[in-house]
Amino acid sequence: MFLIVGANGQLGNELRLLLKDRAVYADREELDITDREAVKRFFAGHKFDAIVNCAAYTAVDKAESDVQTARKINVDGSLNLARTGVPMIHISTDYVFDGKGYRPYKETDETNPQSVYGQTKRESEKAVLDNASGAFIIRTAWLYSSFGNNFVKTMRRLGAEKERLSVVFDQTGTPTYAVDLAGVIVRALDDLAPGKKEIYHFSNEGVCSWYDFAVEIMRLSGLSCQVAPIESKDYPTPAKRPFYSVLNKEKIKRELGVEIRHWTEALKDCMEKL
Repeated sequence: MFLIVGANGQLGNELRLLLKDRAVYADREELDITDREAVKRFFAGHKFDAIVNCAAYTAVDKAESDVQTARKINVDGSLNLARTGVPMIHISTDYVFDGKGYRPYKETDETNPQSVYGQTKRESEKAVLDNASGAFIIRTAWLYSSFGNNFVKTMRRLGAEKERLSVVFDQTGTPTYAVDLAGVIVRALDDLAPGKKEIYHFSNEGVCSWYDFAVEIMRLSGLSCQVAPIESKDYPTPAKRPFYSVLNKEKIKRELGVEIRHWTEALKDCMEKL
């Protein structure tokens, strides 16, 4: 039996559809991961083969002024789960890199987060690797799904309301469909075991800017909204975003034998659900 933490989010909901009754699903109401004693009590009453930690403080801009809460959820919560002795898959982010590179980031590349969110996620990786009995860290990027709030849904809503939108074109990465990431997590659960510790990168294939992503969303939605490219300096945000955060996925393809589809193909699938 598996435990999915953060089960009401985009990824948690996709895992529900795949794992069904092979897992217990917990969100904040069932399990406050920031409360060490509550975690101990929860695990005293259950026996799990593995944990998948999808829980995170992901309000990237808000984290800049709410450091304490971001750290409590991302770092302390992950540490409490790692200390249970149950092997875990922990979801992390491309924001652990500074985005100043020019080639896809490998798992072995140096991290240098530029935001509170990125910093707390990097600290959470270390907490898990240092304390869990076995752990896979899966770094992903630009996550979207038919569940929850995300860039795809926001663009569709705004595209239906407005004639013109401005979107940054100088931040480059790869969108990730949560359905595809959930499938990889289920595959990874077969390999997870005490004593095994690995970092993997996963997103869909291909490269695009947020502008390219938005243009494709409008096209697939049949919306006539014009998308205009702008620079990041014209759209200032409290948190600094990586300019380039494409992830190299050779390791996960080689070691877990996964095939990854192009982001445009995955997006088309999501659009059909919406």
